[in-house]
Formats: sequence, C-alpha cells, structure tokens
Amino acid sequence: MSPAAPEQRAAAGRAARKRVPPSAHAGFASPADRPDPVALLLAQEEDRLPELLPIRHGRMLVSPFAFYRASAVLMAADLAGTPGSGLHAQICGDAHLSNFGMFASPERRLVFDLNDFDETGPGPWEWDLKRLLASLELAGRANGFKRKERTAVVVAAARAYREAMAGFAAMRELEVWYARADVDEFAAQLGKQQRKRLASAGTKARGRNSLQAYKKLTAVVDGRRRIVADPPLLVPVADLVPEVARKQLEAQILEMLDGYRDTLAEDRRRLFDNFAFVDLARKVVGVGSVGTRCWIVLLTGRDDQDPLLLQVKEAGPSVLDGYSPATETEQHHGRRVVHGQRLMQAASDIFLGWQHIPGFDGRGRDFYVRQLRDWKGSVVVEAMDPDGLRRYGQVCAWTLARAHARGGDRVAVAAYLGDDDRFDRALAAFAAAYADQTERDFDAFTAAVAEGRAAAQTGI
Repeated sequence: MSPAAPEQRAAAGRAARKRVPPSAHAGFASPADRPDPVALLLAQEEDRLPELLPIRHGRMLVSPFAFYRASAVLMAADLAGTPGSGLHAQICGDAHLSNFGMFASPERRLVFDLNDFDETGPGPWEWDLKRLLASLELAGRANGFKRKERTAVVVAAARAYREAMAGFAAMRELEVWYARADVDEFAAQLGKQQRKRLASAGTKARGRNSLQAYKKLTAVVDGRRRIVADPPLLVPVADLVPEVARKQLEAQILEMLDGYRDTLAEDRRRLFDNFAFVDLARKVVGVGSVGTRCWIVLLTGRDDQDPLLLQVKEAGPSVLDGYSPATETEQHHGRRVVHGQRLMQAASDIFLGWQHIPGFDGRGRDFYVRQLRDWKGSVVVEAMDPDGLRRYGQVCAWTLARAHARGGDRVAVAAYLGDDDRFDRALAAFAAAYADQTERDFDAFTAAVAEGRAAAQTGI
C-alpha cells in the first residue's frame, strides 16, 4: 500500500490539533482513584531478583530525580489518563534526561543518541517528550535553579522538538534516515564551558571500550583469565551457583550465544565466530534495571589481548503494556527492544541481538545482547548551570524528534505542533506539575522504606 500524500498527512495532524488543542496538555492533576504508587512499583518487581532489590531501592532514595528514573511505570499509568493527539510512533517509553548519551557508531564516530530501550514500543509520541521535559524540570530543581530558569529550560527543549519535527517533516525519506547528532558537530551549539565539559566527557567515552573494561574487570586466576568479583555489583558465575549448576548455566549461555548469533546480520556472524567464550558474571546495572537478570560474557579473539565483552540483559514486558493505546502483542521482549533500538537510533551496536533462555526455576526469559562498553559516555547534568542545561535539553529534544521522525508520521506530528509556542508553554506547565507529583511519590516511597514496606541498602 502506498503511503498517504504529505498533504493528507498534514491534514490529519491539523484535525488532531482541533480535537485536542495544545492547551489540553498543560498541567497534571492526580485523579482521585490513582493507584498507590508504592504498590505499583513493588508489583513491578515481583519477578526480579529479591537479593538485589534493596540496592535498587537505595539508589531510588538518592533524590526525586533518581526515583523518577526508576518509576517509568508510574508515569505510563498517569499518562494513560491524559489527553493525547492520537498520533503514534515507535517511542522509547523512558526518555528521561539520563537515557541520552554518547557512544561509538559502526564508523567509529562518537555520536549522541538515546541509549536505553528497555521500555520501547508503539505509543503516543508526546509521552516521550513529556517524560524528557519533566526530567529537565526535576534536574533543574536538583541543581537549585529558580522557577523562571527551569521554565526557560523546559520551554526551550519543547521548542527545539517542535522546530526539529518541522524540519524533519520537510526532508526527504533518506535525509531523515541518515540524520544523526555527531558529537563534534553539535558541540558547536554549546557555550564555551559546556564545550569543554563535552570534550572531557568525549575523551572519557573514547577510552571506555572492551579493552578498558577487560583490564578493569578481569584478571588471570590459576593461569586462566577470569572476571574479578566485586560483590554485590559483579559476581562471577563460579561464586554465584554450585559447580554443577555453574556448568549447566555456562552450557545454557553457550547455547544462547549460538541462537543469538542467528539474530545478527551475515557479516557480523562471521565476525562473532572469531571469538570464543571464556567466562561470565552477573552484573548490577543502572537504577531502574536493578534486580533484572543481567550477565556480562567474556570472549576473546585472536589472543588474550583481543577481548569482547557482551552484556546479556533481561527484557521483560514494557511499562507501556496495558497503558499505551498503541501497544502491540509481543512474543519476544528481547526482539522488541532490538527492533525499537534499531528503528529509533541513528546508529546501533554491531553486536545488538536477542535470545530466549530457559531459567533454573523452569521459566524461560527473554534477553537482548549488546557490547558492554563501546565509547559509552554521558555529561554530568548535576554540574550544569541554567544555560548549560537549556542547551543540553535542546540537543536531547532534537535527538528525540529525529527518533520519532523515523518511527512515526513526522508530517502529521509537525502539523499538530504548529508554528507557535502554545504547545511549548503547555508542556512546560505539565513538566512543573508532574515534577510536583514525582516529589510527592518520592516522599511516599521514602516513608514506605521507613515503615518497612520496602528494604533499602544505600551507598551502593
């Protein structure tokens, strides 16, 4: 079926704007029947590793922003009851400020993009934008910005998204597909101090690769290269399960790697075949992901100094499930993550793939696979002044618009947004109101820990 003409797509966007005007997105009021936020968060953890949950809770207690990073399910539930344009795209599902960063493209250029797709799926494009803008509001509060300064940051990001989408709507298809945020190019948009910080972050990112991780995380033990224990954050499989179970798990990992290989492109399969399995360990990652099953797999190529470290991360149901009006039934959540990442990112890891692994408890689970480190880096938001956060928020908003333009109807969305600032101002009001809600939820969670409803271990 041929795609609709641009004029028809624009008309659909304008019609949606009439049905749900930009002002409808302003503010957020908690409904009287809103679920208990603590209960909803704890319910999401039911299949996670219980011994790691206190670490997750401790990390969430650091600040409202840290709590926000781990509570995407609360926002999905809240957004389900808010007005929407009715226009959908492939969305991240968790597009907060800390899920943007730097990494290497296959051409070995340092690029900036979304870097977390655990919750990805089809959904309302404005959900991603609202999550990004609320995170900017929370970051501004954490940095001690005045209200006018925070509003200026959020409005600038909303405007950057709107203007970027208008630009993508006017582009040819291949132009949209090839668009990317090269770090060296977008650095020119930043102020002098921000450029220096970005350059420093870029230098650190380029040093974060498999060889650096190999030297940091492994050592020769009894003549064999092994992953070094750093419990509870990094636990080699030999320390985690009895000998028989360890061999069984290693056999499962080898079987998983064979199946994972089949999800790679033909040329990447040939490359992967040059590596041999050495060791594996369980790793704790992030804030919101703590408690999910995550492994790092050590492989080597031509010799002991030719390492490849893969991260094998559990992929459960998306927080969008049951809330997004565009949710599709997905039989394999690892494939869902990889599909969303390949669609939304301008350049993805060459080893990105997926597999299903049977567990010792008799339950099979979905996983996705990627390199552990490949020039991965991020800026320090906590060190930003209002001007720096404003500029950084604009880059994140442009990046999000480009991702939505690849996986949605950019012409219709651009027509919906229009060419005035009504949408920008409405979303700034939403971001402030939802940040208030997040702070209330954070207080409720803090009280729940104090009351013993949830255990927490801080400082890890």
